[in-house]
Amino acid sequence: MASTEQTTGTELEPVKFSRLTRRGVILGLSVSQMIAVGIGGAALVLAFYMGGGILLAYSAPIWVLAIVVAWVRVGGRPLVEWVPVCAWWAWRTTGGQLLYRRRIVAPRPEGTLALPGDMARLREYVDPETGAGMIHDPTSGTLTVAVGVTHPAFVLLDPAEQHRRVTSWGRVLATVCRSGRVSALQVLERTLPDSGQGLAEWWSAHGSPIDGSWVATTYAELIDRAGPAGERHATTLSLSLDMRAAGRQIRTAGGGIRGAANVLRQEMSTLLAALRAADLDPSGWLSTGEIAVMLRTAYDPAIGPTLERHGQLGQQLATAGPVAVVETWDRLRTDSGYHAVLWISEWPRAMTYPGFLAPVMLSTGVQRSISLLCTPMRTDQAVRDIRKKKVEYISDQAQRARIGQIEDASQSAEYQDVLRQESDLTAGHGLLRYTGLIAITAPTSDELDSAVAAIEQAAIQSSCETRLLVGQQAAAFTAAALPLARRV
Repeated sequence: MASTEQTTGTELEPVKFSRLTRRGVILGLSVSQMIAVGIGGAALVLAFYMGGGILLAYSAPIWVLAIVVAWVRVGGRPLVEWVPVCAWWAWRTTGGQLLYRRRIVAPRPEGTLALPGDMARLREYVDPETGAGMIHDPTSGTLTVAVGVTHPAFVLLDPAEQHRRVTSWGRVLATVCRSGRVSALQVLERTLPDSGQGLAEWWSAHGSPIDGSWVATTYAELIDRAGPAGERHATTLSLSLDMRAAGRQIRTAGGGIRGAANVLRQEMSTLLAALRAADLDPSGWLSTGEIAVMLRTAYDPAIGPTLERHGQLGQQLATAGPVAVVETWDRLRTDSGYHAVLWISEWPRAMTYPGFLAPVMLSTGVQRSISLLCTPMRTDQAVRDIRKKKVEYISDQAQRARIGQIEDASQSAEYQDVLRQESDLTAGHGLLRYTGLIAITAPTSDELDSAVAAIEQAAIQSSCETRLLVGQQAAAFTAAALPLARRV
C-alpha cells in the first residue's frame, strides 16, 4: 500500500493499493501457459515437417486443446492453472484425505496438537519467562506466538486521530520489516457469539437491580434477552519467527526450541513497545489454554458461550481440535459449523481512505474471521525484488514494441506501482506482502450461503473483490480462522 497524495497538517490521507501483478514470464504468459503453448506448437510444427495435410487433422486435438487450456479463462484464471488444483484435489479424494475423524481411544503424543491434516505435526511450548504459549512447526521452521489487542472503534475517531493512528501502525509494520527474522505477522479479527456474561457483570457492578423500580426491571430483562443474541469482536496479533533466518542467533542463545524461544522473546518485546507507541493496548501473550479455547471455538462455534461462562474448561491443546471434519469443493464442515473462506483477490484500485473495510468489519448477523497475513521483506531483499521487476517490465515493453503488440493500461499501472513501492522504500517504509482471507461460519449450509452472499456484497461496498477458495477450503480455514500465522 502506498500513498499517492500529500496532504498537510493532520488531514487524513487517501491511499492506493498496488495491483495484483499478472505479468507473466514472456508477453504476459505464465510458466504453465508457456508449457501448454509449447506442447501445442511442437505438435503443429511436427505435423508440418512430416508432410502436413491429414497429419494436421490428426494433430489438431493436441494443439487445439493446448490453445484452449492456455487462453480460455474460468473463474478469472486460465484452464491450465486449474490443472494442479484439480490434480491435488483428486489425489486427496482418492487418498481419503477429505475426511477427519478423531481417534478418541488412542492417546496423542505429549506436546502435540489434536488438529487435522498437516497441522498434526505442530508442537506446543510454554515460554518459562512470559508464560506465553508458542506453537512450533518443525516442517516450515517457524515458532509462533499470539497476543490479544484492544483498541477503540476506528470509524468513531475524528480524522486527525485516525491519521495519527494510521501513521503509528505504519511504524509498527516498519519495525517488523527491519528485523529480518520475522516470517509473518497475522492480524486476526473475529466476531464471536456473546454469552451475555460481560453485560451481566457490568449491570451487577454499575446498575441498581435491587431498588425494584420499573426502569431497573426493564433494563435487567433487556440485558437477559439481548446478551445471548449479541456478538463481540476480538483482535489478536500473531508473530511468527523464521528459525532458519535466525539460525545464528538461535545457536548463540543456546540452540533448539529453547534458543528459538529466547530469540522470539526479543521480537515480542520489540512488538509490544511498538504497539504501545501506537496507542494499542496489548492484553498479554496468549497462554496455551487461551490458544486452545480459540482453536476449539473455531471448529466448534456452538461451544463458545459455554467456554466463556466456565473459564477453566477447554484449556488443553491436546483436546482442543475438532472431533470430525468433512471438506468439500467449496466449503468445510466441522463439529457444529459450516465454513467457507473467501480470498480478497483485489484491494481498492482507486484512491481510498483508511477504514474502507468498515462494511465488512461491522457486518452484523454473520459470524466471520478476517485474517490479514503480512509477510515482511528485508530492505535488501525488497530492493533486489523491485530492481528485478523494473528490469522485467522494461524488457517486456521492448519485446512488445518489437513485435507490434499494443501495451494496455493495466501493464502501465503495474509498472507505476513498482515505482511507487521503490519511492516508499527509499523514504524509509517497509515492504510487505498482504494476503486477506475471510472465513465465514454458520450453523447450517443454507445459512452459510446467505452469509457468504452478505459478505460478498459488503466487500463490494468496500471496493474489494473476493473469490471463493475452491479445492483448498481446509488449508484456507486454518490460515483465516486460527491464530497460527499459517499460509495457503
